[in-house]
Amino acid sequence: MTSLAERTWQIDEAPFVPGKLAHTETIFTVGNGYMGLRATFEEGYPGELVSTLVHGIYDHAAGELVPELVNLPNPLPITIEVDGEVFRLDRGTLYGYRRTLNLKEAILRRGVLWRNGNGAIVQITFERFASLELEHVLAQRVAVRALNKPCTITVTASIDGTQTNEGVGHWTSLIGSSEGDHRIVVTGKTGQSAYGVAIMSSFMPHDLSASVQTVTGGSLQPFVRCQVPLEPEQTATFDKVTAIHSTRDAADPLAAARQTLDAAEARGWDSLRTAHVAEWARYWDDSDVEIEGDEVAQRALRFTTYHVLIAAPRHDEHVSIGAKTLSGPGYKGHVFWDTELFMVPLLTVTQPRLARNLLMYRYHNLPGARNKAREAGYEGALFPWESTDTGEETTPRWIEVKPSGERIRVWTGDTEQHISTDIAYAVMEYWRWTGDETFFANYGAEIVLDTAVFWGSRVEYKPERDRYELPMQIGPDEYHENIDNSAFTNSMVRWHLRTATEVWDWLRHAHPSVASDLAMRLGISDARIARWRDIVEKMYIPYNQERGILEQFDGFSKLQPINLSLWQPRVTNMDAILGHEATQHVMVIKQADIVMLMALLGEEFGSQEERLRNWNFYSRIVDHGSSLSPAMHAWVAARLGLVREAYDLFSFAASIDLEDAKGNVRDGIHGAAAGGLWQAAVFGFAGLRLENGSFVVQPNLPEHWCSMRFHIYFRGKRHTIRLTAE
Repeated sequence: MTSLAERTWQIDEAPFVPGKLAHTETIFTVGNGYMGLRATFEEGYPGELVSTLVHGIYDHAAGELVPELVNLPNPLPITIEVDGEVFRLDRGTLYGYRRTLNLKEAILRRGVLWRNGNGAIVQITFERFASLELEHVLAQRVAVRALNKPCTITVTASIDGTQTNEGVGHWTSLIGSSEGDHRIVVTGKTGQSAYGVAIMSSFMPHDLSASVQTVTGGSLQPFVRCQVPLEPEQTATFDKVTAIHSTRDAADPLAAARQTLDAAEARGWDSLRTAHVAEWARYWDDSDVEIEGDEVAQRALRFTTYHVLIAAPRHDEHVSIGAKTLSGPGYKGHVFWDTELFMVPLLTVTQPRLARNLLMYRYHNLPGARNKAREAGYEGALFPWESTDTGEETTPRWIEVKPSGERIRVWTGDTEQHISTDIAYAVMEYWRWTGDETFFANYGAEIVLDTAVFWGSRVEYKPERDRYELPMQIGPDEYHENIDNSAFTNSMVRWHLRTATEVWDWLRHAHPSVASDLAMRLGISDARIARWRDIVEKMYIPYNQERGILEQFDGFSKLQPINLSLWQPRVTNMDAILGHEATQHVMVIKQADIVMLMALLGEEFGSQEERLRNWNFYSRIVDHGSSLSPAMHAWVAARLGLVREAYDLFSFAASIDLEDAKGNVRDGIHGAAAGGLWQAAVFGFAGLRLENGSFVVQPNLPEHWCSMRFHIYFRGKRHTIRLTAE
């Protein structure tokens, strides 16, 4: 019997349900910040979506609209034969099945009880982890136990180099081969980006003598085969260890993989596993949030935190986390604002070193942001809405949405420009929480200032009204495109330029040489600073006087009202139901927009009464068409004291991946929803925030939560916060 403490650290699947294959492949993903592997079965299964992803390996295949994160050769395959009959879940007789992801140890285990056609019954257990200690190492173990009669077990381990990105090929010069009597390797190079990759595996029996035969089974599927006779109640155990390297981390990936595998083999399974678990213990010691009184919320929060942690790069500041992490093909592995506003805050507060890596990715890609601004006719840096390895804009301009081939123009890459301020916001929050002056003076300030240069050139002055406006924008509510004066964007730009003037004043005083360099390189002058201050003073923010709330954008109140409560039950987004064009004219919003602004800049709203008026209006017309929306609403509702409503929204956010509430987890984990759930708990229910140069908590815990305990880092010092119910 599993204890409560153990259950809150486990995600279980029993029995096996083939119809949930794509869902469970995603949620049982293992990773370590370098690689991510979907939980496909070692032996394979019809309809599986195999995915082995490594940060930064992008390629733009001929004929495709945009580059994508490349699916590597699959290192997982292990097939088992019992007296010559191949074990598979869709063959023979399955008497029992359980799969468990241990979140605390980041180890995936699967056990099956299976009978072949001749009546031999075996117990098979599988175990795998992507080492957190040695990020280039994947470790697997399989154990086969004979139960009712003698049998001969044949186990074959291979690397499958035939993988594509759902039919799109990215590899040239793929070669499979063997080394010695127990190693196999596949090497290759991506076609357009020319990244070289080596995947090398060793496969050995662990505790029984066995005949080992090495065969190259086709040029792209090398394998090692072992055969063992078993008596009843006898077990054969086999270990497969894989090393993955690319030219992003080694000049010679094959030599690096060989060296990594030598070291891993010398250590052995037990040492690798022990070190991996110990490393995870250190991360959980900082990032775990303990909730007493709510098993469901506790498990969900650990699950989402796990998925952010396995996606966050630990030793590479030139890569970032895609919207679907490293768990599936969704959005082609592209990086959005999901990273900075939804995943980075968890890391800023509990793993600041990892947050710094992600912000450095944006710094290193400033050239691409400057190119985008220049191509659009502006100054400064305009970050791309979708980013890959180059920092250039990679949003497709058109998408096909119907079998007829009808296309829809995608405007987000052109006019959803608030991402530049979102990134600046994340930089400022990191600095305020960590006090990392080296980062901020040398890197962060340049991001904040050069994106401010962009906004200074992007806003338009209207002399007849003596104010600044922003036409042709897309706010967080992407149902309404190319609108004028998004209240979210205009408010964030006002905050951004106000902050930039403060940063400039600080930099000139604290780091005059850095200020002098940036003044020259970015064109920052007294006249430019004066313009920023004028924009801050005269920035137009739409306001609905009749309702006493912010107007989401000019003309929003004139849109056709709709009663969303009548459109139930529904999992499909309203724009898909109404049609893309029709939705432009309806008063329904995709996700937190004004509510998102309340989360980020609550102080801009004045009184609690004003915040409640905005909440009462906008929370009733949101479709939650984006997975990132419920958690942000939960955060704001908790801050407003609407605890029951906040908990319902928190539960909705928690169900998005665990229960596939939106029906699209096949494409990968919703990284923003995962990071957002932590913010809903810590910034919302616990009420953690910065105030007057320090941190404070103002808790509004759900009434059934007995206590809440977590750790934070502030200015380099760790603090423990424990809250109890009144």
